Amino acid sequence: MRLFKFYEGVPRLIVPDNLKSGVNKASFYDPEINRSYGMMAAHYGVGILPARPRRPRDKAKVEAGVRFAQTYILGRMRHQTFFSLNEANTAIKLAVQRINDHVMRRLGVSRKTLFTNIEKPLLRPLPPTQYEYAEWKLARVAPDYHIEVDHFLYSVPHTLLHEQVDVRVTSRIVEIFHRSTRVAVHQRRYGGGRAGTHSDHMPNNHRFIAEWTPQRFERWARSIGPNTERLIVAVLATRRHPEQAFRTCLGILKLFRGLETARVEAAAAHAVTVGALTYKSVASILQNNLDRASPAAESASVLDHTNVRGPGYFH
Repeated sequence: MRLFKFYEGVPRLIVPDNLKSGVNKASFYDPEINRSYGMMAAHYGVGILPARPRRPRDKAKVEAGVRFAQTYILGRMRHQTFFSLNEANTAIKLAVQRINDHVMRRLGVSRKTLFTNIEKPLLRPLPPTQYEYAEWKLARVAPDYHIEVDHFLYSVPHTLLHEQVDVRVTSRIVEIFHRSTRVAVHQRRYGGGRAGTHSDHMPNNHRFIAEWTPQRFERWARSIGPNTERLIVAVLATRRHPEQAFRTCLGILKLFRGLETARVEAAAAHAVTVGALTYKSVASILQNNLDRASPAAESASVLDHTNVRGPGYFH
């Protein structure tokens, strides 16, 4: 893409090596072109004719040009230090300009002049829009109706569970195809929540879960009492993403159903005090009646006892 933009035109044919980013399966008779590479060629209307495997003479001029560029550019810059990719690219761009503007002694003209006079008139014009690079992947829909792309999850219609889908990934979007039909499109994720889920992809019973919010759980707990609200806020704060605590909050609030408000508040206060911020911990507090022991009674049981060691024991 950038090469065509640099040339300001498009050739009729490209003769690449059999590298995996361009050719999936090398063959003299029927080479298998990489899907992304093939779509780029189709966008620009270019034909791809891979060189024969282990036949560098099929592109001898290219091999000689690469060798000259390595000697001229890398050789001259081998002692320089760059602190960013842009800085290195700027230096390489200047070196390329010097190569192209240099007048060759044998021909008496520069490479740029030869290209402008002989090759550029034969190039076809660039298309109106630049091709957007995309990678194609195969994915299997998981039981939670999501696929994974670069450690992030993207939803598909739940009717496609366990189906194999094609995924087209660009820098901006993720498109999902099933049997050549696009079934989902997402904005590509680079941060934030790990999962990108569309509500219309969910089964009806899962859409209720999608409506949960931290504020909803806090309002529910506040309707019971201030200690319960503090407990729910603490549980939400223990997770990196609040959504990960929704099931815990739901379970705790369901444990409190049917109990007296005073006991619920006592259990919530005890849970916050001892840091019991999981469903199992709160259930254990209620099961073992730990909420019924007041702090005053506990302190009295520790301090009010006979000093059997005598008055001189404590300093």
